[in-house]
Amino acid sequence: MKIGTLAKQTGVPVQTIRFYEQEGLVSVPQRTEGNYRLYDTDSLRQLGFIKQCRNLGLTLGEIRELIRYQATPEKACEEINHIVDTHVQEVDARIAELTALRAQLVGLRTQCNDNRAVKDCGILQALTKVE
Repeated sequence: MKIGTLAKQTGVPVQTIRFYEQEGLVSVPQRTEGNYRLYDTDSLRQLGFIKQCRNLGLTLGEIRELIRYQATPEKACEEINHIVDTHVQEVDARIAELTALRAQLVGLRTQCNDNRAVKDCGILQALTKVE
């Protein structure tokens, strides 16, 4: 299948597929006489795997490592567990940061409960305070 068909089937933009090829995450496809890329079901599987990993927020480096581990199917998967455990910790840290950000925004919102003129807006006044 050509790259456009692969993009439609996976929901991954053509430019992203080319980028993944350049990064070595997707096997370089065969070419037609007209120099069009031709992908097979293995390419579809690889791209699906990468897309799922990206949806989980894994970095390209983490994905690259997971792909390397796929090449050694008999090896113990403790390193794979470590990658996911580390990522869970990073997600927990981001959740904590976002929770703190939300609390700040809610607090800021309480600074201006009425429909006031901009010059009297408690939010803008709070944002311009120098601490």
